[in-house]
Amino acid sequence: MMGKLIVEGIGTFFLVFTIGQTVKGPNATELAPLAIGSALMVMVYAGGHFSGGHYNPAVTLGVTLRGKASWSQALSYMVAQVIGAVVAGAVVLFIKGQGPSWQPPPAPAGYAFLAQAVGDFLFTFALVYVVLNAATAKGTAGNSFYGLAIGFTVMVGAFAVGPVSGGAFNPAVGVGLFVMGLADSTQLAIYLGADFLGGAAAALVFRTLDMGGDRSLA
Repeated sequence: MMGKLIVEGIGTFFLVFTIGQTVKGPNATELAPLAIGSALMVMVYAGGHFSGGHYNPAVTLGVTLRGKASWSQALSYMVAQVIGAVVAGAVVLFIKGQGPSWQPPPAPAGYAFLAQAVGDFLFTFALVYVVLNAATAKGTAGNSFYGLAIGFTVMVGAFAVGPVSGGAFNPAVGVGLFVMGLADSTQLAIYLGADFLGGAAAALVFRTLDMGGDRSLA
């Protein structure tokens, strides 16, 4: 179990580290969504066979509600993921430092708050829906495309709603953004609430439509 937790921490670290290095301040790039999706893809391919390659508490929640992980294992995974995100945030701050260009966006209010929550909910739903179908369903057993499907879902979401919601799609990423000063407490609450709800909704649809099988992602 400890090995799986280490792999989850490593994968989440590199995902959040890539986000921090590409979305704000020096070296920020308009191609950040491509880098972020690719980082998730390669980490899924690297560790998916060993830990399941969740790297996301919302994915872990979806897998648990799908019945393929115990709640004790899920909580351990989530702790490892958040630790990886916090360490990544600290390393990004060490490398980049903080300056006038390293500021969180204004706290959302009213319509902006709702738009941010809806955007992150929708693509967290899409991400967990893709994970469950591409990596745990009996009908896709033995496929070699699940890493691409998962990584590119994040890339599409980052391009589609990143400018609106920040494009976390992952409570651990939300924590990392908060540590790096790229999200305030209101935005962190959105990333936690909307993303967990999106993951739970995806699991509900997956189970209600009986889309699964007997494969395990944990």
